Amino acid sequence: MSTPSDHAPRTTPPRTLPRIDARTWARDLALGARFTLAGGKEGWIRNLLTAVGVGLGVAVLLLASAVPAMMQARSDRSHDRDDMYFGEKLKPTASTMLIDNTDTVYHGVDVYGRVLDPDGDKPPVPPGLSKVPAPGEMTVSPALAKLLDSSDGKLLKERLNYRVTGTIAKAGLLGPAELVYYAGSDTLTDAHAQRVDTIGGARRSSEGLGAVLTLLVIIGLVVLLMPVAILIATAVRFGGERRDRRLAALRLVGADTRMTRRIAAGEALVGALVGLVFGLGFFLLGRHFTGQIELYRLSVFPSDVRPSTGLALLIVLGVPAAAVAVTVLALRGVAIEPLGVVRNAALRQRRLWWRLLIPVAGLALLAPLFGGVQGDADLNAYQISAGAILLLVGVTAVLPWLVEMIVNRFGGGRIPWQLATRRLQLNSGASARMVNGITVAVAGAIALQMLFSGIESDFTSNTGKDPNRAQMQARVDVTDGPQATAAFQAYRTTPGVRSALGLVQSSAIPDGAVAKAKASGNPDAVSEIINFPVYVGDCAALAEIAAIGDCAEGSVYRVLPDASYTTPPDVTKAGARLDLNAPQSGEPPTGPPRPWTVPATARTVKARTSPNGDVVYGILTTPGTLDVARMQEPSATVLIKLDAQRPDAEEYVRNTTARLGLGADTYTLEGTHTARKYTSIKRGLLIGAITTLLLIGVSLLVSMLEQLRERKKLLAVLIAFGTRRSTLGLSVLWQTALPVALGLALAVIGGLGLGSVLLKMVGSPIRVDWTSAATMTGVGAGVVLLVTLLSLPPLWRMMRPDGLRTE
Repeated sequence: MSTPSDHAPRTTPPRTLPRIDARTWARDLALGARFTLAGGKEGWIRNLLTAVGVGLGVAVLLLASAVPAMMQARSDRSHDRDDMYFGEKLKPTASTMLIDNTDTVYHGVDVYGRVLDPDGDKPPVPPGLSKVPAPGEMTVSPALAKLLDSSDGKLLKERLNYRVTGTIAKAGLLGPAELVYYAGSDTLTDAHAQRVDTIGGARRSSEGLGAVLTLLVIIGLVVLLMPVAILIATAVRFGGERRDRRLAALRLVGADTRMTRRIAAGEALVGALVGLVFGLGFFLLGRHFTGQIELYRLSVFPSDVRPSTGLALLIVLGVPAAAVAVTVLALRGVAIEPLGVVRNAALRQRRLWWRLLIPVAGLALLAPLFGGVQGDADLNAYQISAGAILLLVGVTAVLPWLVEMIVNRFGGGRIPWQLATRRLQLNSGASARMVNGITVAVAGAIALQMLFSGIESDFTSNTGKDPNRAQMQARVDVTDGPQATAAFQAYRTTPGVRSALGLVQSSAIPDGAVAKAKASGNPDAVSEIINFPVYVGDCAALAEIAAIGDCAEGSVYRVLPDASYTTPPDVTKAGARLDLNAPQSGEPPTGPPRPWTVPATARTVKARTSPNGDVVYGILTTPGTLDVARMQEPSATVLIKLDAQRPDAEEYVRNTTARLGLGADTYTLEGTHTARKYTSIKRGLLIGAITTLLLIGVSLLVSMLEQLRERKKLLAVLIAFGTRRSTLGLSVLWQTALPVALGLALAVIGGLGLGSVLLKMVGSPIRVDWTSAATMTGVGAGVVLLVTLLSLPPLWRMMRPDGLRTE
């Protein structure tokens, strides 16, 4: 008989989750660490590969965090040796010194040069020097000393005709590879040098980069550091299959799912910490050799490579935390059960919709900035970085789905093909992860190249110079006709010079203008006199600056200025009387007037743009009509055509200029000029791209070796059953080639998409540079091919029957 209590409803107490305290976490993490450190030979190899992969990424992150310190150190030393003076003209004292800028170029490399002439016994000493060099002596940088002692520096040694007596210390150099010299002299004058009483300019706040260059820097950092983060995330997942089987055994002895995840986190934490140690070692090793490396003419001292304390601390804390997070998230897609059964938790196909939401979110962040990155507009760096990161992450998120969709459609074929496709069908995620880094790098490179192409015209200007008519120009101070003729002849006889056309320039004023100005009683009247240029040269030289037509010795021409110039009418007509003793730099002329009459036969002609881009006006005459010796402070200009087939022609010309004295200088004529800030940023990003590419190659090799090690026993079993080594080798190559091909195809699409978004942001028309896209893709494929070839020798060693042995 039942009682009332038998029919009463039974209440089930609410289910509560077990409480996990810090002690439990510590115990499970320590247990995971013990499994990692006590895993025998296989465990040590796995940990070594993980540490190397993480360490490479950490080393690059530490290097990136040291960039601000490197740039600041270079900037400080540049300010410390600044010798520009902008105050009132100094008078000679015991503590002043004349300095002449004698910078030159040698084989395309800038050479920083100064000639010093002290006024007394207490001159300012440039940093890096213990004293001012004596006349005829010079102190040089170590890199310049090495170059001058080598056969490659023969022509430069002829140009720097001084005796080397010392070496410049680090304080006076921007980098160890910089070419610098300080020479002593006792013949400098105020005409060619400036007098200073101190060296070392005040710290000036640099101008902002502007919105477009700021965007370029932000995108460049994202593109360079994204592959590093992906490679670190890939490295901490090395040995995932063996780890899953080990965790399944723990489930058999009573561990629950949460405990296995904490143990896996402990294993990842150990790998990340060891990777931090490896990364520090790689960084210190690379830092040691930094001074011996020069990329794109940029070098740094090892002592300048100092990571920022805050960024270094973020790396030390962030990498282990990221390793644990990646491991725990990876286990959510795996069901680890007792009896050693490990199966994919999601047997259904990967879904695409949520993967597409990632780049859509990135586009939503960047769309409000379309057309707004102009001038000095304020940019939200976090918004831009997040948008670019999401667009690139979208590429990596879509790649596993794309690989799975493609390989699941493969069926029969030859045996190597079937082995490869079957392996990819069973586990395509590992192969997709392996090429994620190269995919992001190529996509980012294509986007950056599109941005470079779109904005380069904004930072490149036309100089007006015509390198087809003359490749170099020289300026020489002369006093008379014979000296000018000697200078012109020196260039004409220089090796590698096809022709040298010389012009001597001075100025003239209306005859009697100085006396009239002085009689006016106005103290500024003399300085207000307008000078009229006068050019003396042979017919060939005059034809380069004016459309003179017929020309013979004794010809005189007038080129009238346009309306923007105010010129007294009495100097523009034939028969006008001129005074060649014109005021210079606003100072009254010294000595008596030097009258000269414009011949009545002077013809009026039109100006012609000179090869150096100048459009001149004034009186043009041949040497027989006007003696150069009568001109006031004349200067000679030489337009030089070079023989393109003659090596070092430019260096021979510069050596000729050096022999003509300190009043001579040489310029290379270039049709375009690119802004220095843009060039510096582009150079820095190219250096970063090379570093990242090397990292990707090494990390890809480590990842490939890890996958081969995971399949060592399988390969040994197949060899034992008679499978040919060539068959297995081809199957491994196909397993690499398929994901890489799909990854690069996706990289092209993602890179073009991100590049188009960036061009919309800066307001430039979208132009696809297929040549650059193909080049970037080819570079990525080349890296993978090289890594694959390097992995073949270990592959052959693994395909041996003794691989069946186990501990």
